[in-house]
Amino acid sequence: MKKFVLSLLVSFGFIAGAAANEGGYAWDKFPTEKMSDMAALQHGAKLFVNYCLNCHSANYMRYNRMHDIGLTDDEIKKNLLFATDKVGDTMKIALDPKQAKDWLAAAPPDLTLIARSRADIGKGSGADFLYTYLRTFYRDDTKATGWNNLAFPDVAMPNVLWELQGQRAAKFVEEKDHHDPSKSVHKFDGFEQVTPGKLDERSYDEAVGDLVAYLQWMGEPAQGKRVQIGVWVLLFLSVLIVFTWRLNASYWKDVK
Repeated sequence: MKKFVLSLLVSFGFIAGAAANEGGYAWDKFPTEKMSDMAALQHGAKLFVNYCLNCHSANYMRYNRMHDIGLTDDEIKKNLLFATDKVGDTMKIALDPKQAKDWLAAAPPDLTLIARSRADIGKGSGADFLYTYLRTFYRDDTKATGWNNLAFPDVAMPNVLWELQGQRAAKFVEEKDHHDPSKSVHKFDGFEQVTPGKLDERSYDEAVGDLVAYLQWMGEPAQGKRVQIGVWVLLFLSVLIVFTWRLNASYWKDVK
């Protein structure tokens, strides 16, 4: 069962192969300030429902949990509730896993915990990977989908956000391998915009940041409250240390 799940994730580009993990394209830093930005999280939820929830489910996430990012039931029903009619339902999709396997060779993985599962100690957090991954697609006619990715070369998943980003080609140059001068390496040398998207580069990066913030939040919706409680606990312990220190001094002051 574990082997099947791993092969499924690999086929859709969410677990990098050895070549991608060992070296490869460096991950960009996800803008963590978006995790405390309710507007960004709400926009990310909208992007997720419109661009990801068609093929990928989030079976461990309920729509009404979005109350925690400031959305009301009416707002959820009006803007985000397309696959069901109850805000208490989980974020399932209509795509049948058996049909998906026949059509796509493997069923698209559930994304509830994807941001937590993609961390790499040597490269960054799962949010860093997703932020880089969704911004480094480029056109490649040698691939079945017509797309490739710098963060995960030979990925089987197409660029679902291409309408927003536009279509880009990647430029590569041949350079001598530092370890073996007799060999050459294929080095990335920038992108070239082929067709424009609905958003400029800066706006697209902001949109991807919002989407990744939502994916990160969805993996642990209570993380904001957990951090707040943690701060109060540390403050309480700091005050307690002062009282404990003074009590200890008072207890031992007459002991020689």
